[in-house]
Amino acid sequence: MVQVIPGQNITLTYLKENFALEKSEDQQFFTAWFDSLPEISELEKQYLDRVKSNYLSLFETTPLLEEAVKMVVLSPLLDLAGFYRYPFHIATEQSIEISETIIVSPEEAVETAKEIIKGKIDVLVI
Repeated sequence: MVQVIPGQNITLTYLKENFALEKSEDQQFFTAWFDSLPEISELEKQYLDRVKSNYLSLFETTPLLEEAVKMVVLSPLLDLAGFYRYPFHIATEQSIEISETIIVSPEEAVETAKEIIKGKIDVLVI
């Protein structure tokens, strides 16, 4: 029987233990996100510093609630990156399912899912 787990009940530790998720400190691990990026201006650096400062201040004084993080961190970063403008499109609260498929019998092409994690992506930039 497949176990369905709500995404809000998943912790980073659970993902590490069940999906072999590992933190990488290697600067070259995923270069597609920063290769050939334009230099940012001094004003943009100041803006990013302010977003970081706002986050740290929020983290120190209030419970780290999802909606507050979206307002204080995510929204300003999406704006600075230009993701609210064409050609991008924002979709919110998109349902997702993540599962690990186990092949029981390769000869008979029989597969089974051990568990399914269901949740929602808060903001998806398309």
